[in-house]
Amino acid sequence: MEALKEYVKHYYTTENYNCAEAIIHGANDCYGLNITEDDMKMFGAYGSGIYAGLVCGALVSGAAVLSKMVVVNKAREEGDTVRPVINGFVRTFNEILQGNSCRELRPKYFNPKESCLQTVLLASEALEICVNKLKQESM
Repeated sequence: MEALKEYVKHYYTTENYNCAEAIIHGANDCYGLNITEDDMKMFGAYGSGIYAGLVCGALVSGAAVLSKMVVVNKAREEGDTVRPVINGFVRTFNEILQGNSCRELRPKYFNPKESCLQTVLLASEALEICVNKLKQESM
């Protein structure tokens, strides 16, 4: 099986999806999340920090992936399980990327040739760390 980064890179560079879409598509393939193509369209709005330089779409999609993996019925009722997983991902994302908004990340990682590829790859690394930790804890 390919690493998450390879799936995400494919969707970002070859399929021309934005950061949020590339993460959700890549994770869907890598982890077998069974998210439909139509449902993944919801993540299009999160590119470029909700098209306003706000929270990075790769962070939003990563949190959604983990939520899909841990929420059984309702996150609000499962906070003791869900909160530490999502908080851990946000912390890991921030440690690796040193920020979480497009306003912070774009000056560090954007380049005209590859756009935000470096951000997307680092975000997928953060997500993979958290998914692997989640898998180890469930053994």
